Amino acid sequence: MQNAGLAALGLDWRYVAFEVEPANLRMAIHGAQAMNFVGLNLTVPHKLLAVEMVDVLDESAKGWGAVNTIAFEGRDDRGAWRPLREFADPPREVRSRGYNTDAEAIHRALGEELGMELRGAAVLLLGAGGAGRTAALKLAAERVSELYLVNRTASKAEAVAREIRERLPGVKLTLGYPAGPVDLVLNATSLGLKANDPSPLDGSRFALRQAGAVYDMIYRPAETALLKAAKAAGCRTANGLGMLLYQGAKALELWTGQAAPVEIMRRALKQNVYG
Repeated sequence: MQNAGLAALGLDWRYVAFEVEPANLRMAIHGAQAMNFVGLNLTVPHKLLAVEMVDVLDESAKGWGAVNTIAFEGRDDRGAWRPLREFADPPREVRSRGYNTDAEAIHRALGEELGMELRGAAVLLLGAGGAGRTAALKLAAERVSELYLVNRTASKAEAVAREIRERLPGVKLTLGYPAGPVDLVLNATSLGLKANDPSPLDGSRFALRQAGAVYDMIYRPAETALLKAAKAAGCRTANGLGMLLYQGAKALELWTGQAAPVEIMRRALKQNVYG
């Protein structure tokens, strides 16, 4: 999707993938900086680690405590920091600025694909890892009326709950399943990626017919067992392809300074993921 977007913008740039071990992440960021990369995307498990490795944190990364996008900046002759795309020749000084485009992507995907208005909604969130933590903070920031956190490792859910209570007091927060209906069930776990995975939802604790909508961050397969069951229960459903698209579109805008060609990127993404 990024290369399709770059082509549509007429830029002779390339987006390429590299596998980097966590122990080598700092070195990889410095290497990209030394080679005058315009920017980077980071995925698990690097998003939390990078918070301590970039030179500057954008407010988005400070707010959500994770970095999934880096843009490199150069210092000009007047001492001002500007995006590398604005320099004809490589500047002498370069620094990294970390952003988070995931949180807004979650919000946009839920609104556009499920028609969700988060303010005042009751939400059951499955998972409190990296993606779950960002989702929980965003949901709380959007002032959901009730947030239920469920995670296999209880201590992780407790840590996220403490963070929300400290930073965003006033949100009604419960560890565990709701006793009644919710507007949204959001899966932020990896359960569903494999065909023999158990459901991330304990059906004995919560029935899907009590949910208005179900969003699964997994996008491959296109329809997980959770989404199949949710559809059968009459819920509105969507997978994580939109979230992937919108976080990438925002990253492209940060690097290029231009509006992302979202529909072109969407078509390329669907073709690549689903054939």
